[in-house]
Amino acid sequence: MEEYKNASIPTVRRVEDLIGRMTLREKTAQLRGIWVYEILKKSSFDPERAAARMGDGLGQITRLGGAGLQRPEASARLANEIQHYLVERTRLGIPALIHEEACSGYLTRGADVFPQALGVAASFDPSIPERMGEIIREQMLALGARQALAPLLDVTRDPRWGRTEETFGEDPYLASRMGVAYIKGLQGGDTRRGIVATGKHFVGYGASEGGMNWAPAHIPSRELAETYLYPFEVAVREGKLRSIMPGYHELDGVPCHTNAWLLGTVLREEWGFEGIVVSDYFGINMVFDYHHAAGDKDDAARMALVAGVDVELPSTDCYGEPLVAAVEKGAVDLSVVDKSLARVLTLKFELGLFDEPYVDPDAAAKHFQTEEQRAFSREAAEKSIVLLKNDGILPLSRSKKRIAVVGPNADDLRNMLGDYTYPAHVESLLDMKSDNFANTSLPDDLVSVQEELPKMDGILAGLRKEAPEIEFVHAAGCRVIGGDKELFAEALRAASSSDLVIAVMGDKAGLVEGCTSGEARDRASLDLPGLQKELLHELAAIGKPIILVLVSGRPLSLTWEDEHMDAIVEAWFPGEEGAAAVAAVLFGSVSPAGRTPISFPRSVGQLPVFYAHKPSGGRSHWKGNYVDESSSPLYAFGHGLGYSSFAYSELSVPERADIGGTIEVACSVANTGGRASEEVVQLYAHDLLADVTRPVMELVGFARFGTVPGEKKRITFSLSTEQLGFYDRDMNFAVESGDVEFLVGSSSRDIRLRGTCSLQGDRRVVKRSRYETKATVTRSSPA
Repeated sequence: MEEYKNASIPTVRRVEDLIGRMTLREKTAQLRGIWVYEILKKSSFDPERAAARMGDGLGQITRLGGAGLQRPEASARLANEIQHYLVERTRLGIPALIHEEACSGYLTRGADVFPQALGVAASFDPSIPERMGEIIREQMLALGARQALAPLLDVTRDPRWGRTEETFGEDPYLASRMGVAYIKGLQGGDTRRGIVATGKHFVGYGASEGGMNWAPAHIPSRELAETYLYPFEVAVREGKLRSIMPGYHELDGVPCHTNAWLLGTVLREEWGFEGIVVSDYFGINMVFDYHHAAGDKDDAARMALVAGVDVELPSTDCYGEPLVAAVEKGAVDLSVVDKSLARVLTLKFELGLFDEPYVDPDAAAKHFQTEEQRAFSREAAEKSIVLLKNDGILPLSRSKKRIAVVGPNADDLRNMLGDYTYPAHVESLLDMKSDNFANTSLPDDLVSVQEELPKMDGILAGLRKEAPEIEFVHAAGCRVIGGDKELFAEALRAASSSDLVIAVMGDKAGLVEGCTSGEARDRASLDLPGLQKELLHELAAIGKPIILVLVSGRPLSLTWEDEHMDAIVEAWFPGEEGAAAVAAVLFGSVSPAGRTPISFPRSVGQLPVFYAHKPSGGRSHWKGNYVDESSSPLYAFGHGLGYSSFAYSELSVPERADIGGTIEVACSVANTGGRASEEVVQLYAHDLLADVTRPVMELVGFARFGTVPGEKKRITFSLSTEQLGFYDRDMNFAVESGDVEFLVGSSSRDIRLRGTCSLQGDRRVVKRSRYETKATVTRSSPA
C-alpha cells in the first residue's frame, strides 16, 4: 500500500509521500475547482466531461447543491459519483473537497432558510449563529459537502453597500462574537465530522469607496488593525478558522488577492493561520482584467500564488494552463506550488476525505426541514426583530375588528429571504441570458422561484394565523421598486375602512435587476425604495394609526417615518419562519428584544455614522450639527425597545486593576414592567487618556437574558486588561496605565451606569490572546 493511503500514519508523512508521487499537472489540479455543472449532462454525471476536466484530479467542486440544483438525495448520489470517479479512475485517487454557500442557511434545494446575518447579529445572542452553524453542518455533511463559504466577517459602516445584509454590522466586537459562534457550530469539535468555515472577505471589503461593490477601501493602518482585521484575527486565533477568502477590492493600490503582507505576514506569520486561502470567484483573473495589476493570466497566477492564495475558485482559469506555463518557464518556483499543495492535501486528510469519501444518499433527506430545525428558525427570527419605535400602539389589541395590511412585502414570500438563499439563486439562473448554461444546469422541474421556496407564510398569512378573530384586508399598494401609482387606490381604500394599518415595506434581496439589496445592488439613497415612501405619505393623510414593518437588508433613513408612524418594527430578512415571528411580536405573544447591530442614519449625507467614533468625530465643530441635519444617528447602535421596562442599579467597578489581570464589572437589572421579557445589557469601555486617540466608547461585552415581572438579575462581566489595549504610534499592540471608564446600558445612547477603573503597572506590548468578555447572569432576587 502507498504510504499516503495508510490512515494509521501521521498526516505530514501522508502529504509528503503523496506530493512526491505527483506530476506538475496533478499538483496544479489540486489548486483549482470546477463548477459541478461542468461535469453534468442533463443533470446527470457525465464521465466524458469529467475526464476532460478532472482527469488529473481536482481540488474542489463548486456548489454541488447550489449549482447542481438537485434535491438532497440526488445531490448526495451525485457527490458519490464524483468522488468515485476521482478515487477509482484517476491515477492517484485524490477525492475533491466540495464547497457551498451558507450565509443564511445551506444554499441548496430543500434546505432551511434562516434569518440573514444582519438579523442574526441583531439578536445579540451568540447561541443563534452557533446553532445555525450546527444545522448547516448536519445538512452539508449529509450531501458530502465539506466547506462553507461563510461567515462574512466584514465590518460595514456604510449601508449603501448592497452586501450589508450579509454582515454582522458595524461593530468589530459584535462581529467577532457572532462569527466565532458560527464557526464553532459549523466546524464542530471533530474535524473529521466538521465543515470548514471560510472567513470573508479579507479585509475591508465592507468599507468600499462610495459604498460601491468591488471599489477600493481607504482605511488607515491603525483603523484597519483595530476595526477591520479584528474579527478575522479572533476567528483565526480563537475560533480556529480553517479557511480565508480575500476580498475583490484593493487596499492602497494592492488587490487583496496579491497582498503578500495581508495573506502572509499578518495571516500566517502573526496569527499562525494554518488553513487554506481560497480565491473569491474569479478574483485571481480580476487582478489582470479588472485591476490591471498583472500583465496576463500567467502573471496573475504567479502574483496570487506567491502572495498566498492556495486555491482558485470557482473554476479552472489562471491556475490551469497559465500556472503550468508559469512554472515551466521558471516564473513560479515549484516549491511555491508545493507549499500551497501541502496545505490543500493536509486539509483533505484531516477531514477524512481519503478514508471516507462517500455518504449515504438514502439518509440525506431526513436532515432537512425537520421540526427541530423549523423551531430554531422561528426562535432565530423572533430574536432578530427590533422594535425601533412604539408610541404605545404595540402590542396590538385583539379587540380590533379590521386591519389593513398593505405594502409590497405584506404577502410576498420571496422577499422574506436574503440574497444568498436558494430561491434568490434560482432567480438569478432563470434571469440569465445564456441558453447554453441554462440547458446544461437547469433541471426540468425547476420552473419558477415560487416553486423553490421553503414551506412558509407571508406576513399576511402569519397575522391571520396569529389573530384569526380579526379581519385582515390586504392590498399591496405598490411594488418594491418601479411601477406606478395605479395600485395606490386599493391600498388607500383598505386603510380608510380599517381600524389601523400595518404597512409591510422595505427591500427585495438578490443579484438581479429589480432587487434593492444584495451583492452588486448598492444604493445611493437609503429612503424606502420606489414608491413606498410616497404611498406611506398618502396613507398617513387618512389619519389611521400606522405600524411600519420593515423587511429589509440594511438600515434605512427613516426620519419622516419616525415622526409619522405610530410604531416601526425592523424584521430584516427573517427567513422561513419570519411571518410567524413578526405576527407574534406585533400581538405580544413575544416581547421583542433585538438590538440594532448598525446605526440608522437620518440621511445618506451623514455617512459614515457609527457609535465608536473618535473624540473629534461624530459632530461638526464647533456647532455640533450640520446646517440642515442632526449629526446623530436616528437609531443608535444597540437600540431596541420592548414591552417591559428595566431598572439598572448596583454597579460594581474595581477602583484599580493590574495590567495583565482581569477586571470584573457587575450590575443588577430588574424587570419593572408587567410582562416577561428579555433584556440586552451592553458593556462599553472608554480609555480616557491614551498615546493615540481612542473611540469615545467601544463595545466590550453584552448579555441577553430573560426575566419575569419583578425579577432582578445580576450580570457580571469578566474581561482581561489585554482587551483594553490598542495599537500605539509605532503600531505595537500595547496596554498602558490610566483610567478607563466603563459604561453599562441598554444601547450605546442609553447608558444607565458609569464607573471608572484605574489600570496600574508598567506599559506592556503584548501579543493578544484574550478576546471574549465572559458574561454570567444570576438571579439576584426572585420574582
